[in-house]
Order: sequence, then C-alpha cells, then structure tokens
Amino acid sequence: MKLQAMAVAMPACAGHPNRVPFEGVLTLVDEASDRAPSGARGHRVILTRAAAMNALPSLLGMAVDYRPNWDGHDARRKCGIITKADVVGNRLCVSGYLYGRDFPEVEARMHGGERDAMGMSYELADAHVADMRADVWTLTRVTFTGAAILLRDKAAYQKTAFRLIPREETEPGQAVRACLAAGDGRRR
Repeated sequence: MKLQAMAVAMPACAGHPNRVPFEGVLTLVDEASDRAPSGARGHRVILTRAAAMNALPSLLGMAVDYRPNWDGHDARRKCGIITKADVVGNRLCVSGYLYGRDFPEVEARMHGGERDAMGMSYELADAHVADMRADVWTLTRVTFTGAAILLRDKAAYQKTAFRLIPREETEPGQAVRACLAAGDGRRR
C-alpha cells in the first residue's frame, strides 16, 4: 500500500468554537462513478490515480459547501475548508474544518440521526477527458475547486463519506487514516 498526503499546517487552537474538525472520502480513484456527476453530460466518469495525485495541491485551502436539502452543490454556501488530502488505496480522503459557529445547521445535521448517510462530491475545473466519445469518461487531468457535503445517495460515487471528528479524538490529518477502515466508504 502506498500513501500520499498533502496538508496545510493549521496551528492548534483547542476548543475553537468555529473550527470543527471533519474527515471524509471525497471520491474513488481508478473506479467508475455510480452515476454521472453534474457537468459530465450524462457520462459516468473515472478519475485516474495520476490525475488525482497531480491535483492534490489544488484541494488544499478549497472550500466545502452544502445545500439545505443535502442534494448537491452550492458554491456560495462555503461552510468549511479542506486542509489535508490523501490518496489511500483507491480513496481520495480529505480532512479539514467546518465553520461550526457560522453554520450551526450543518453541525447539527452531522450530529443528527442520518450522519452515516452523508457523503461528498468534488468540484472541478480544467478537466481533461481522454475520449469524449467513450461511454465512461476517463479524467486524466483536473483541478479541484472545492467539494460538497451531501447525502451519499445523491453523490456520483456512493462510497463517499463525511463525518465530524469528535473533539475527544484527534485533529484532522491524523484521523483521515481512518478512511482505510471504511471498507465500503462508511464511518461507523
């Protein structure tokens, strides 16, 4: 197994009311999506490992957003920031901070009864498709512009995951390794 990681160093600030640590599985690499993502003109996609690895730096510092119905993206509702990205096996794992004080409804949803139903979806620009005529598009180059928190069953990849890291655990960056144990993409 090979682990690649990138991170933005954030100073420790225990108990910060607006910095709630999270981790998630953003997408899978070298595996076709379960459904067509938005912008793919009805095509399922495969994000190659090489494309994901080359684009890891573009994830750092990007925002995490949400829609009130948890069914898609809203780039104007930025509720957090990604500070670490790893490719672990076939999972692109991310971690960072949710702005808990600014978005109490997001934090409340993550602590609610459906928290295991939450997933993630990436946002891209400058994507290069190997063959536009293919049934499944292979993305060979991308720039990540952000991510969304949404219901897993609304995501293009059904094996994504999102969870808040309990304060008694650790800061994001160390905890993201736990996505290795997320056999089907879910956190328990």
